[in-house]
Amino acid sequence: MPPLTSDQARALMDKALHLSKADACEVNLNANSGGNIRFARNTVSTAGANEDLQMVIQSNFGTRSGTVTINEFDDATIERAVRRSEELAHLAPEDEEFMPPMGQQTYVPTRAFFDNIANIAPAYRAQVASDSITPAKAKDCTAAGFLQDGAQWQAMKNTAGLFAYHRQTGASFSLTVRSNDGTGSGYGSCEANDLSKFDVAAASRIAVEKAAASRNPRAIEPGKYTVILEPEAGINLIGNLLFNLAARQADEGRSFLAKPGGGTKVGEKLVDERVHIWSDPAHPDVPTSPWQGDGRPYERTDWVAGGMVKNMFYSRYWAQKQGVKAVPFPPNLIMDGGTATTEELIRDTTRGVLVTRTWYIRSVDPQTVLVTGLTRDGTFYIENGQIKYAVKNFRFNESPVIMLNNLDALGRQQRVSGSDAGITSLMPVMRIRDFTFSSLSDAV
Repeated sequence: MPPLTSDQARALMDKALHLSKADACEVNLNANSGGNIRFARNTVSTAGANEDLQMVIQSNFGTRSGTVTINEFDDATIERAVRRSEELAHLAPEDEEFMPPMGQQTYVPTRAFFDNIANIAPAYRAQVASDSITPAKAKDCTAAGFLQDGAQWQAMKNTAGLFAYHRQTGASFSLTVRSNDGTGSGYGSCEANDLSKFDVAAASRIAVEKAAASRNPRAIEPGKYTVILEPEAGINLIGNLLFNLAARQADEGRSFLAKPGGGTKVGEKLVDERVHIWSDPAHPDVPTSPWQGDGRPYERTDWVAGGMVKNMFYSRYWAQKQGVKAVPFPPNLIMDGGTATTEELIRDTTRGVLVTRTWYIRSVDPQTVLVTGLTRDGTFYIENGQIKYAVKNFRFNESPVIMLNNLDALGRQQRVSGSDAGITSLMPVMRIRDFTFSSLSDAV
């Protein structure tokens, strides 16, 4: 059935809303179409295309809610789904944190849909795989990667008068290349809403070069090092900081923003004053939906600026309880950077470690945002402005708060999401002093 125009989405949701006998009813539509290709061991393993449309109907009686999801849209099926959601609502327990549906909102315009991605054909996906596998073979390496592309249409409408509609495209590509002797590994990725900004060739080249360069790594002693964190390495740490900006956890004394005895540290200097982290659904390089799932509008929001936390995010319930604006969780993450390339930061480093990627990040202490994780896919020792040799991977124990107090330099931004962060971001390359590597890892 996809794609859906705004009028088509409204008409389909009205079918359900007109049948509702509940105190309140909300309908969401999620439609998508796209494709993917996966390859491993220098061979395509799977490829496919998908097209789907789902309707989610939520009925409320007082503070009780019932939800039903369907993917058939004849009148009889829609009516059964509405009645079933009402039955479930009557059976559900009272929700003391229930918030009723919101009335009409104003949303910022975002340009996130591009025909060049919506119209990607299977031949393009096959060419991406070929263009990654061929250079890997030439360097005696083996490639494994995944390309996914598609278009999405979202809409919501409720009995309080809210209507929202958004369409978006996106493509993402990730590639891991291993040297055939089993000692080297490299990684590259790219993602975009617009195919003209989607540079698969560059991502493949980087992954192959790092795999070849990281063969036969040497072990160096764990300890505190100056590190250059490429964007795929930094996002998982900065993303962890962002997830800890929840107001409720701070107000209840459960986060690093909680003050002993009560209150929060919002407005206090906590990190280097050059740090500026913000979000904006209309940013041209990382455009997103202009609303959160509950209908709240996203706005341009500063999270950290001048070294201070400026805002926290709230659920509607907690914001009402605290008597403040219900700032939603950020739709994207943008961290300001500089003009220096990674190579320029390396040339200006006397002794340090270049980290391509971090992964398997786990919380150790939420009160300090201390996390542990591992480096992977290309870790290199730097001496007197040059990469000297590949080194074995490390486990690290570090807090992004402490890390951002040890910020030495910021470089160019790159769009990434990160394996652990999972939020579309513009992340700069960063040089950090006294980064703590706690032990070695034998993993490639």
